[in-house]
Amino acid sequence: MSQSFSQNQARRNRQQKLWPQKWSLKTKAIVWALSISVLPVFAIGIATYFYGINLSSKQIPQVRLERTKSSTETEALQRQLSLLLTGMGVTAILAGAIAVFVTNRTISRVSNIAATSNHIKNRLRPDSEFTQTFIAHEDELVMLERNISLFTELLSVLVQEKEAEADYSQLLTKITRWVRESFNQEDVLKTTSEEIRKALNIDRVAIFCFNSNCNGTFIAESVAPGLPKILGVTVSEPGFEAGYIEKYRDGCTRGIDDIYQADLSDDDIELLQQFAVKSNLVAPIFKGKQLFGLLIGHQCSRQRFWQQSEIDLFAQIAMQVEFALDYAKLLEQVDTKADKAQLFIEITRSIRESLNEEDVLKTTVEEVRKLLSTDRVLVYSFNANWSGTVIAESVIPGYPKVLRSEIQDPCFGQDYVEKYQSGRVAITNNIYQAGLTDCHISLLESFSVKANLVAPILKDEQLFGLLIAHQCSRPRDWQQPEIDLFAQIAMQVGFALDHARLLQRIEAEGVQSQLLADTIGSIRQSLNEEDVLKTTVEEVRKVLSTDRVMVYSFNANWSGTVIAESVVLTYPKVLRAEIEDPCFGQGYVEEYQSGRVLAINNIYEVGLADCHINLLESFGVKANLVAPILKGEQLFGLLVAHQCSRPRDWKQSEIDLFAQIAMQVGFALDHARLLQRIEAEAMRSQLLVDITRNIRQSLKEEDILKTTVEEVRKALSTDRVLVYSFYANWFGIIIAESVVPGYPKVLRSKIHDSCFTQGYIEKYQSGRVVAINNIYESGLADCHIKLLESFAVKANLVAPIIKDEQLFGLLIAHECSGPRNWQQPEIDLFTQIAMQVGFTLDHARLLQAYQANST
Repeated sequence: MSQSFSQNQARRNRQQKLWPQKWSLKTKAIVWALSISVLPVFAIGIATYFYGINLSSKQIPQVRLERTKSSTETEALQRQLSLLLTGMGVTAILAGAIAVFVTNRTISRVSNIAATSNHIKNRLRPDSEFTQTFIAHEDELVMLERNISLFTELLSVLVQEKEAEADYSQLLTKITRWVRESFNQEDVLKTTSEEIRKALNIDRVAIFCFNSNCNGTFIAESVAPGLPKILGVTVSEPGFEAGYIEKYRDGCTRGIDDIYQADLSDDDIELLQQFAVKSNLVAPIFKGKQLFGLLIGHQCSRQRFWQQSEIDLFAQIAMQVEFALDYAKLLEQVDTKADKAQLFIEITRSIRESLNEEDVLKTTVEEVRKLLSTDRVLVYSFNANWSGTVIAESVIPGYPKVLRSEIQDPCFGQDYVEKYQSGRVAITNNIYQAGLTDCHISLLESFSVKANLVAPILKDEQLFGLLIAHQCSRPRDWQQPEIDLFAQIAMQVGFALDHARLLQRIEAEGVQSQLLADTIGSIRQSLNEEDVLKTTVEEVRKVLSTDRVMVYSFNANWSGTVIAESVVLTYPKVLRAEIEDPCFGQGYVEEYQSGRVLAINNIYEVGLADCHINLLESFGVKANLVAPILKGEQLFGLLVAHQCSRPRDWKQSEIDLFAQIAMQVGFALDHARLLQRIEAEAMRSQLLVDITRNIRQSLKEEDILKTTVEEVRKALSTDRVLVYSFYANWFGIIIAESVVPGYPKVLRSKIHDSCFTQGYIEKYQSGRVVAINNIYESGLADCHIKLLESFAVKANLVAPIIKDEQLFGLLIAHECSGPRNWQQPEIDLFTQIAMQVGFTLDHARLLQAYQANST
């Protein structure tokens, strides 16, 4: 019950004048019953008796005169009067006994009802003054009357509180929705403080964030006009953070009705007085398992008695803020990753568009400085003795320019060369806290450096120089996405320098070199593998004026397929032809792997085996030119030129050009694969955001699971996605499914997998994800294979769903049409979605529980 009701009731009890009772209700009722039943009989009997005595007394003289009357008659009259008096007494006693019996039975029922009402009262309001008084004097009737009056008032208050709870429940739902619609931390905190202040009619709502150095800052605030603003105020005192963590680590919400009566320290009271606080309400906000800060409500205009419903609402909103902060952080990470991937693509394209070394380096430093928002980016090129020169620089105004500076670093020895040669990236957040030598610190100080980031640039697989970012204004905590992006750009600079150097050499060779540049330029503009190969064969056939150019891709057994072709109309097309060349042995593989280029001017004059000649004749070939295509240092295939009209004397410049183009095709394929992977990762990141948003919009467990399987099946383009929920004995049932038409539906199927043991449970509980490309090549038990075959499964992907830190079930993707090579981005996306499903199920359960309690 509310505190105001208790105070009013106590005030009325003190004002009521209670008269002391000496008798119980039962005693008083019996006395009244006896009085009503016995006294009238006694009165009538005694009156009759005395009337008879009086009458006989008046008649005695006359009797004495009349001698005819004997004395015996007088004695008989007196006996009759005595007998009448005795009868009256017996009647009175009998009437009293009957009255006592009836009264006793009636009062017993009243007493029982009073005792029952008092028992109910004690459970509802044990501290009521007047009932305690009436109990002490055993006045059950008055106690019953007062209890009924109390129940009437309590019911009225209960109805009001239930209505308030319903209002608060609706408020919680609205505020939760508004908070969830905020997609970054700043918006979450701002929305929270504004909406709570309006909902609870509080003078100020603020969010206080703990720092790492034993102090904290108010990072969000909504305050009524006329009151001091505390946004940005930092509170600092020894032991401050530790003290508050100790108070709020248990998740308890604390309400103070009057700061002067709450046993606060003088320092706490003084701090609250500075903010004009009379009453406050504080709830902890956790981020993960760490105390992130406090949600605080201040009543400044007056003291306020916080109602329990207000305290509960405040605590629940603080909990929703925790979920919203985690969600906002995830979205920011995903968005940042997608943005970084897009920036990497754009920067790589800008660098690739620079066709000489100077432009490559200049573009690199300009774009990287803008991307990282840092003070200086430079390229440091090594000399033969490992001294070097700054050959490219981009620096903001106000800091020294170091372009063309020659640097002799005595601290840079052979150990550093080997580390950078192997790809080491050096991260220094603060040069004075990184354990650097004095000579190194002095060198960096001469450039005004406070923090730096260093990545190697490899050119022709040798250490060409270093890509360096300088933060001069202050130390800087380099983030991992920034470091990864910086390293990838440095790698691309190396490729671009190789590319630029090659182009420069080709341009120096005349018209043939210009043709190569045009060809490579066309190839480089192709951003996926298919386009790279298609452009290659088209451009090379035009450049060499030959009859056919094709790309032959190897299989694992060194057979292969023609995957790209450009041929003049009069000769047979061999695109998609599968070629099994019995003459192609391991010796040829090793030769092509090492860069061998084969030029045959006439297939009949070079001593080819008959099987080889027969194969070439089937394609109408008279002369050919073959160069290897290396992809990731592995032999991917062959670039082949066919002269079909006649034998041909291949020129050395043509052979060199052909070899160089084949090499560039390898680089372009690597580049295209890298771009495809980055674009795929960006798309997967966006898919994760979209799918997570769709799942989060479902507030019931059934809708969450249904949305999940539908969205994941579309995202992965797979045949079936289902959710498998465990029973207590680790058997289970399929509770959600999305499957393409033509494959069996397994929704509601109960599965008793005898192969699923406790060992699997522990692995899935710890986050294990299983990717099976082919169920027949993964070493599965026969019972497991039979189970999968019953669902027409050829490959599958399994991730655990954790709900309330327990293994709730499994999110499973089935590929039924054939085996599937699951890609790592797909596996990562699948894992993240399964994790989000667990979080969303927790959220849905919390909302359902709250709504159930509210009703």
